[in-house]
Amino acid sequence: MSATTLTTVAAPTTWQLDSSHMDVGFAVRHLMISTVKGRFTKVTGTVTSDGEDFSSAEVDVTIDASSIDTREPRRDDHLRSADFLDVEQFPTLTFKSRRVQPRGDGAYALAGDLTIHGVTREVTLDVVTEGFARDPWGGERAGFSATGHIKRSEFGLTWNAALETGGVLVGDDVKLHIDVELTKAK
Repeated sequence: MSATTLTTVAAPTTWQLDSSHMDVGFAVRHLMISTVKGRFTKVTGTVTSDGEDFSSAEVDVTIDASSIDTREPRRDDHLRSADFLDVEQFPTLTFKSRRVQPRGDGAYALAGDLTIHGVTREVTLDVVTEGFARDPWGGERAGFSATGHIKRSEFGLTWNAALETGGVLVGDDVKLHIDVELTKAK
C-alpha cells in the first residue's frame, strides 16, 4: 500500500488600492522655518499577499505625477515643471517592493524601489496594520499606514534658491506619510 499526500497551495490574494480611501502625502521644509504639506490624488496599485498575512507581500504602486496637490496652484504648477517632477517627461512615480520584514504586532519594514523623475532608489517604509473589516457590500478590506523619508536630491530634484539669511528655499529632506485602504479582489 502506498499513501499519497496532496499538498494544497493557496492561491495568492490580490488587493487593490481604494483610491477614494487613501492619502499619499509628503512634507518638506520651506524657507527653513515652516513645513509645506502636499499629496498625490491619483494613485493606483495592487498588493499581493498570502491572505491576511502580509509578511511576504508584493506591492506595486503607480502615482500620477501631475496629480500633486499642495493647495497652492502656482506652487503645484512649479512642482510639475522641469525644475522638479518634469511631468511631461516623467508622468509617473512608481514603487515596487523588494522585501518585507515583519516587526511584530502588525508592523513591517517595507523595502522597495521608488522611482521619481526617472531615478530609482531603494527606500524603506515603516508600515503599521490598521485593521481588517468587511464592508456593507460583503467586500473584505485592509487598512495600513506608512511613514518614511527621502532626500529629493537623490532623485535629481535639485532646484533651489539660496536665502539672504542663509539656508535654502526648499528643504532636501522629504517626509512621507501614507494611509491606504485595500479591497480584496474577488
